[in-house]
Amino acid sequence: MKSDIKIPKVENVFLAAIHEWSDDFMEKVWYVYLVNDSDFDLENVMVVSSAFGTIDGEMKKTALLRHAFMKIPSVSVVKIEMIDNKVLILNNEFMVTYFIGNTLYDKKFIFKAQSITPDYMEEVPILFVDGVIVR
Repeated sequence: MKSDIKIPKVENVFLAAIHEWSDDFMEKVWYVYLVNDSDFDLENVMVVSSAFGTIDGEMKKTALLRHAFMKIPSVSVVKIEMIDNKVLILNNEFMVTYFIGNTLYDKKFIFKAQSITPDYMEEVPILFVDGVIVR
């Protein structure tokens, strides 16, 4: 029975954290984008995010945030959420689920604790700006 279950591999879909100006906060903040660098539209996309880790020897975990998108066209990006500077010292986890046709895809992306910094930036495809990418 287990051999009948086919788990498709997520390819050309990833997350990028980009440091950009926010008029609301009047400073640069980190925003996470979902990048669809594939030839297929992503449908019924669900993103669930949280942060977890240890601060001062105590285990911490944030509340879950949920985001839904009906369709993300091929070769495009969508802004998911802002990451507060206070949780950059934690692991930031994003569970992404979507359909391509009738096939369900699912992948967990994790920005490791303290990895969202200018030290780990590279050019983000499609956006052509520097950001921290997790694949």
